Amino acid sequence: MTLVSAPVGHPPAAGGRFGAFGGRFVPEALIPACAALEDAFRDAWADPGFRQQLDMFRTVYAGRPTALTPAWNLSAELGVTLLLKREDLAHTGSHKINNVLGQALLARRMGKTRLIAETGAGQHGVATATAAALFGLRATVFMGERDIERQALNVLRMTVLGAEVVPVTSGSRTLKDATSEAMRHWVSSVEDTHFCLGSVTGPHPYPWMVREFQRVIGDEARRQCAGELPAGVPDVVVACVGGGSNAAGTFAGFVGTGARLVGVEAAGGAAMTDGRPGIVHGSRSMVLQDDEGQIAEAHSVAAGLDYPGVGPEHAYLGGAGRAEYVTVTDDDVLAAVRHLARAEGIICALESAHAVAWVLRAAGTGELPRGATVLLTLSGRGDKDMAQLQEVSR
Repeated sequence: MTLVSAPVGHPPAAGGRFGAFGGRFVPEALIPACAALEDAFRDAWADPGFRQQLDMFRTVYAGRPTALTPAWNLSAELGVTLLLKREDLAHTGSHKINNVLGQALLARRMGKTRLIAETGAGQHGVATATAAALFGLRATVFMGERDIERQALNVLRMTVLGAEVVPVTSGSRTLKDATSEAMRHWVSSVEDTHFCLGSVTGPHPYPWMVREFQRVIGDEARRQCAGELPAGVPDVVVACVGGGSNAAGTFAGFVGTGARLVGVEAAGGAAMTDGRPGIVHGSRSMVLQDDEGQIAEAHSVAAGLDYPGVGPEHAYLGGAGRAEYVTVTDDDVLAAVRHLARAEGIICALESAHAVAWVLRAAGTGELPRGATVLLTLSGRGDKDMAQLQEVSR
């Protein structure tokens, strides 16, 4: 069977397909909920009033547009022009608020009164709790027990905002298991509850919908680069990839240009690099798995990248050769956090530091030629990781 995909950056083909990837593989009880969500999103996204309202909240509440900051000192050190897209400056401290504001508005439009969400690093959970408070919705956030231990600050933020945080004690007690538990809970509560999925993963329409809510990053950066760079478009666009929402949103602004697109994975959780086609959490993508097809555990020092899969559009972009996916180690990441902090006075999240680590390495090995222009999305700030950094420094 030949699978047809829509052009890159456009809605997926029928059934939510990005080439051979994507689709909707969920229990029968969730098929009507996914179909209703797709219809609601298509209707809302075609409604200028909905988009104007979302833009208003992004501007006056979330603080968009976020800055495009020249990394003057690192640029001089590395021999490249490095520009940082500052999602760490958005309200709640990461890009997650872009998607959650959109989904919360959509949930309210659908008549839902409650949001449930999965979270790893806690930033999506904080964003969900924030939007729920703003729009008068109840919020329940599922979080792996291991991630609760290493992201205590974000757990506190969620509870202060009024959300219920449910520890997940099964499996590896990380993001994969939190996602599984949230999906199981959704089956029993679809009438009044919207599952606010945090990445470009899951069953259709989530990979497409979340990408569209996050493409504000790439669209803004494209306009900002046009005013900042003589060529108008950077040579290289780079972002970290777990599930891949910040990268998908960034790439969406540049996929139609000649820019080189680079997604940076954790070496211990590199589904694009080490995975094989498989199904996880409702869609077909590249997945870490053993010879029997059982999902393998991922590892990363960054809780938000501790995930054995990747969004299906990333799988498609990688397979088509439009984007490339590379890995960095935990040691590289920890060094990159300090390097950026001491060079530019910016403490980024461990997730974002994966992209920084690759730029530092690539500039030193010739993967980035001298004089190249590089756009790097800093997806979040590092406050949440300070206790973990202190612990690993002992």
